[in-house]
Amino acid sequence: MKPYACHPEASRGRLCHESYSTFRSPFQRDRDRIIHSSAFRRLKHKTQVFVEHEGDYYRTRLTHTIEVAQVARTIAGALGLNTDLAEAVALAHDLGHPPFGHTGEDALALLMEPYGGFDHNAQALRIVTKLEKHYADFDGLNLTWETLEGIAKHNGPAISDKGGSHSYPSRDQLPYALAEVDAMWDLELDTNASAEAQVAAVADDVAYNHHDLHDGLRAGLFDEADLMELPTIGECFRAVDQIYPGLDPMRRRHEALRRVFGVMVEDVIAVAQNRLISLNPQSVDDIRAMEGPIIRFSKPLYQNIKAIKGFLFTRMYRAPTVVVERKRVTQMVNALFPLFLDQPELLPEDWHDEVARARAKGNEGRTELARVVLDYVAGMTDRFAIQEYHRLIDPDL
Repeated sequence: MKPYACHPEASRGRLCHESYSTFRSPFQRDRDRIIHSSAFRRLKHKTQVFVEHEGDYYRTRLTHTIEVAQVARTIAGALGLNTDLAEAVALAHDLGHPPFGHTGEDALALLMEPYGGFDHNAQALRIVTKLEKHYADFDGLNLTWETLEGIAKHNGPAISDKGGSHSYPSRDQLPYALAEVDAMWDLELDTNASAEAQVAAVADDVAYNHHDLHDGLRAGLFDEADLMELPTIGECFRAVDQIYPGLDPMRRRHEALRRVFGVMVEDVIAVAQNRLISLNPQSVDDIRAMEGPIIRFSKPLYQNIKAIKGFLFTRMYRAPTVVVERKRVTQMVNALFPLFLDQPELLPEDWHDEVARARAKGNEGRTELARVVLDYVAGMTDRFAIQEYHRLIDPDL
């Protein structure tokens, strides 16, 4: 590995001390614990992009996560980084997503505004430090500092006066879940994350820009002729048509989008290699201290990806059929959360001790109770949230 990689023997360790494994590095152990967690298994029934058309071929949050991890390992390996850490961060990056994807997150963020906010990255940290309760010696998964840092900061510094959708201007404006973990263990939220965590973030962009095109085509929200008008994608389709004239339509689609995938990965690797040579970092702390991320797309490709994202936003994420579903599931979340907050006895019995502890906090009890309810609702799968809504509120929606 390169000197700027995260070397496992130099890890800052875990909150709860554990003996070193004889056959796994600390980051391999983190990866394995994430894969074996309950939250990871629930991702198989959580939305990636909520479309009206249901089918077995659409990505779920779990298959998306696996694709992100595969891309992260590829890029990290090409750059001489720690592939195990990149994979661990990639596997954990969406653990905090609630049911119904970003639609559910938007609804819960509004509902939680009086109680400390909600952010799926922060919730992922809460899951891996508190909510997973399987181990004898600790709550959570007792992950290394480097993996926790990667979950918190893979999209950039969590505290920044430069703005950004994943940062906050000051420490006192952090979502409570992130602030609580940072208070336990300083994650240096105003710096960049390791190059491995940055790789996981870019791998996320690569994966969803690629597979959302596949899923949008399968759902009939747009067709190949629409994609031919987009930068990068159009070039890939034309290249396939030149090499394989008359190719079966499904093979043509797959071959062209496979090339789009390759263009993105190769661009990230080439840009990172050039920047690493130019800036010559000698340690992971040099990476963290840089002005911006070292792992990113080239400016021309970034502009092309912006155009692709704009197309997907209009034609897929805000397609009329999808908007109808967004309204329906938002209504479900907006009904379930206050119901459990006002009647916490409806929560399963194994949550009642948490409810009692929250109520025992006097004036702070309402906020603590809201956070317990959030943990429960955010942990729901899509189908369980729908099932509970039908059982408790409206069987006909």
